[in-house]
Amino acid sequence: MSEFDSTVAIVTGGASGIGLATATALAAAGATVAVLDLGIDGLPEPLVGFVADVSDRASVVAAVEAVGEAFGRIDILVNNAGIGAVGTVEDNDDAEWARVLDVNVVGMARVSSAALPWLRRSPCASIVNLCSIAALNGLPQRAVYGASKGAVLALTYAMATDHVAEGIRVNCVSPGTVSTPFVDRMLQRFDDPVAERAALDARQATGRMVTPDEVAGAILYLASPLSASTTGTALEVDGGVHNLRVRQPRVTKG
Repeated sequence: MSEFDSTVAIVTGGASGIGLATATALAAAGATVAVLDLGIDGLPEPLVGFVADVSDRASVVAAVEAVGEAFGRIDILVNNAGIGAVGTVEDNDDAEWARVLDVNVVGMARVSSAALPWLRRSPCASIVNLCSIAALNGLPQRAVYGASKGAVLALTYAMATDHVAEGIRVNCVSPGTVSTPFVDRMLQRFDDPVAERAALDARQATGRMVTPDEVAGAILYLASPLSASTTGTALEVDGGVHNLRVRQPRVTKG
C-alpha cells in the first residue's frame, strides 16, 4: 500500500517536462492522475488527459469539474503550467509582461480557485506550486520570469495562510535550471545555444542542470499525506545555487 492509494491528483502542464515526470511518478505511487494541458495526445497510461488553458477561467473551471465528476474527488493539485521569458525590463513590452504573469501567476490562482471546493472535502488536501530559484536570485536576462516566480513564492505563502484552517496544505518547489524541452526552446533564442547550455550547467554547484525526475521527487514529498505538518514551505531543488558558494579548484602551473 502507498500513501497515494485512492488519491486523485491534478497536474497542470503535465504533458511534458517536469509536469509529465510528476504525473508519471504520482501514478506509479498509486494516485489517479489527471493531466491538464493544452495538448493531451500521446499521454502514457494510466494518465488521463483533460484539455485546459490556464489563461482562460472558463476552460479551467470546466476541466477541474470534469476531473472531480470523473473520479469523485480531488486531493492533490500540482500547479506546474508555466512559460518562460528572456530579457531585461527594456526588452519586454507590456504584452509580454501581461502574458507571462497571466500564465505563471494568475493561472495558478485560477486552477487553485476551481479546485478548492473539491480539496476542502479531501482528508489529505495538498497544493504544490512550481516556483523557481529566480524568485530569490537575480538571474541575468530573466526580469519578467523572475518577477513572475517571486509572485508565485508570495502567493504560496498567502494561500498556505488562507487555507491551513481548512486542512489544505500549500507549498512550492523552487528548482534550479531543469533540463527540459522548455529550456531547449529558450536556448534557441540565444546567439550561441551551446555556450548558453554550458553556462546553465555550470550555474549549479553540482555542475549540471537538475533533472525533471529530481523535481518530481520533491513534489511527491510535499504532496504526500505523510507530510501533513509541512505547509508554507519552499523546497529548493537547485543543485546548491541558492545556498552554496563553491570555490573553484586552484589551478597550479607545473
